Amino acid sequence: MTTGTVKYVGPDGGWGFISRDDKQPKVFLHISEVQAAGCDEIVKGQRWAFTLKAGQDGRMSATDLEVIA
Repeated sequence: MTTGTVKYVGPDGGWGFISRDDKQPKVFLHISEVQAAGCDEIVKGQRWAFTLKAGQDGRMSATDLEVIA
């Protein structure tokens, strides 16, 4: 799994970007994936382990999230 830290949260809190620990390009994060992991909101500074998937627009996004304590 890839790991990283939430660096940006959108104004409505429904999306954000994770900065990857491996220094590769940032990854899109959607609130539905966060909720599927059992959390209610995207929090700046939160650490996640995740799997990468290609979105419909070609961007990489995070899925199968697990909180890193």
